[in-house]
Amino acid sequence: MSPVGRQMQNRRFGFYLLCTVIATSIAAAQVPDGPWMNPKLSPEKRADMVLKQLTLDEKLALLHGNGMAHAAQWQMPLSHLTDGGAGYVEGVKRLGIPPLVISDAGYGVRDSGANGRYSTAMPSSLGASASWDQDSACDFGTLIGQELRAQGFNMTLGGGVDLVREPRNGRSFEYAGEDPLLAGTVVGKLMRCEQAQHVVGDIKHYVMNDQETGRFFVNAVISKRAMQESDLLAFHIAISIANPGAVMCSYNRINGDFGCENSYTLRDVLENEWGFKGFVISDWGGTHSTEKASAAGLDQEQPMADFFGPKLKEAVEAGKVPLSEIDEHARRILYAEFLSGIVDDPPQKGVVDVEKGLEVSKEIEEKSIVLLKNSPTVLPINVSKVQTIAIIGGHADVGMISGGGSAQVDPPGGNAIMPPGKGATIWQKPVWFPTSPLKALQTKLPNAKIGFDPGTDPKSAANLAKSADLAIVFAYQWLAEDMDVPSLSLPNNQDALIEQVAAANPHTIVVLETGTVVTMPWIDKVAGVVEAWYAGSSGHKALANVLVGDVNPAGKLPLSFPKSEADLPHPDAPKIPSESQVHAGDVADNGAPTANASARAGYAVHYDEGPEVGYKWYEAQNKKPLFSFGFGLSYTTYAYSGLSVDSTARTARFTVKNTGKLTGTEITEVYGRLPKGSDESFKRLVGWKRITLAPGESQTVTVTIDDRVLKTFDEEKNAWNLSPGEYQVLAGSSSDDTPLTASLVIR
Repeated sequence: MSPVGRQMQNRRFGFYLLCTVIATSIAAAQVPDGPWMNPKLSPEKRADMVLKQLTLDEKLALLHGNGMAHAAQWQMPLSHLTDGGAGYVEGVKRLGIPPLVISDAGYGVRDSGANGRYSTAMPSSLGASASWDQDSACDFGTLIGQELRAQGFNMTLGGGVDLVREPRNGRSFEYAGEDPLLAGTVVGKLMRCEQAQHVVGDIKHYVMNDQETGRFFVNAVISKRAMQESDLLAFHIAISIANPGAVMCSYNRINGDFGCENSYTLRDVLENEWGFKGFVISDWGGTHSTEKASAAGLDQEQPMADFFGPKLKEAVEAGKVPLSEIDEHARRILYAEFLSGIVDDPPQKGVVDVEKGLEVSKEIEEKSIVLLKNSPTVLPINVSKVQTIAIIGGHADVGMISGGGSAQVDPPGGNAIMPPGKGATIWQKPVWFPTSPLKALQTKLPNAKIGFDPGTDPKSAANLAKSADLAIVFAYQWLAEDMDVPSLSLPNNQDALIEQVAAANPHTIVVLETGTVVTMPWIDKVAGVVEAWYAGSSGHKALANVLVGDVNPAGKLPLSFPKSEADLPHPDAPKIPSESQVHAGDVADNGAPTANASARAGYAVHYDEGPEVGYKWYEAQNKKPLFSFGFGLSYTTYAYSGLSVDSTARTARFTVKNTGKLTGTEITEVYGRLPKGSDESFKRLVGWKRITLAPGESQTVTVTIDDRVLKTFDEEKNAWNLSPGEYQVLAGSSSDDTPLTASLVIR
């Protein structure tokens, strides 16, 4: 370089350095230096400090949203600041309190495609819970938290933990099954790790949000005892693990009062009994009042300011809402911001690590796939014997289906079953990811001849199957928010398709891509059944790895599969009686029914089964499900022996041996049953442990018994009891297969 060039370069560097110093100085000058900015102080103390600095208008600004950019009915002056997400809440810039920029993120960041971004789709929450793996749950939450931050969001709306009481519920895939200990633990760990990425965590939909039919006004009628021992227990476990910044209250009513103005669930239980310190955020359009909701414990209305905006200020000024209530609401929101780390470490937009996301999603799906049936000669696919394979149905040539609604993740390139450029994600329309099982199997089995039939003509599909060594039918069931499925049968005549293919080829495997349970009238006619759930961005690769035996399946069901809907506590599908229909004139501008309409609707679901959810119901009713809770096969086999219980330490100890020829991972399950004479005789999950064993290897397993699920709730005393007596402890591979028994004595 010439001297002149070097001189010019030095001048440019000096100018750049000067600009950097000036910019840094300006930025430093803009950062508040109040004592609340000290990260060494507790979130409680920092929140109290900020609260003392706020005006009434600044407090009220924290208590409501500012619209939703993509919803025409939810528009406000600041809606454009939502970053394309679900909502925006003003911060307090002069004090260094950032706004809340909120996104749906049930199994990945929503609406990324619409905003020109990319998000990884994890397996559905229900699918991930089938891994029974807390480490996978943490990986799930960590990745979503990182991708939220990379897209500029600092609050998530994931964390669904409602128990699957009604398996036809369109949001079953967003939740984690039928057992409070499993669901609460998995979702709690997921959200704990997600919030650790410095986003405000959320647990939802609190509580009894069990169906979408009449979701804005259905009244869930259940005793306090039953609710405490089931759905509330799941939330308590999740919240105690996650310590989330927020809990979202639900649309439905609970024993007459809306979820977002229910003083029993919000004030009495969540805040007073459990000591929850974060804030209660309404579901979108789920606020119905000002004074009642504020007094009951709702802290923030979303997505608008219909009740917690000008009306709330008027109520304060008129003395109808005490200022202390406003202070409490604001304090809880400030606490959540400091707790989550978004004040000290705001998100910085960046590029999502696509490869990392794909790998994490694949690994979780590999652990979540459940092998439900397997003839010894069918799976894993024997590459030396299987030369021709017929792939049938499910759009398996191009992709795998995903769950819809506010949890929907946009697939790159759009809906895979649509022509290029025509595949935008649309509310209430099924969406397939570009994850082709056909292509994944072609990669894994390059020497096999693999043909495809769409399955639209069962006769054509049967002809292809008849000429193949192996037939694999891909069957799907689509679920989404704002709908329930009319039945648990596979839609679009898929049962008949499976019947004909199985009749043509005895070596037929059915791969299920479902968001909840399905009935299987063809179960005795097929050689194998694999439950893949909604498999996420790398589902095809994970599935192929399991089918060819590169991965030994270890997933187990997080909910029971009934033989028929007649075996359910509520055999008939949810349906609003005609006389209870909401009139169009009773619907508010935000799309939710008015309180008057809800009161007149009179639509209620009576949960007379109480805490007998899922496998507990089947045992109490002496009914055998098609596949039990906790069930899942492996390519190897296991033997259990030698159960002993330490009543003082409350642990169960037993031995498991791999009696097969392949290394595998077994999920060992421990159940407990209350002492004789109890009015609740069904077993309940009290603990589990995942172990990996080589062929012939034995391992002694110790599982801690969680006595929270052995307690009963006394409504009169509003207290939990752990009754003295002899409890039965059972260990085995599923809720229906517990060969080992021992006693736990509580004095």
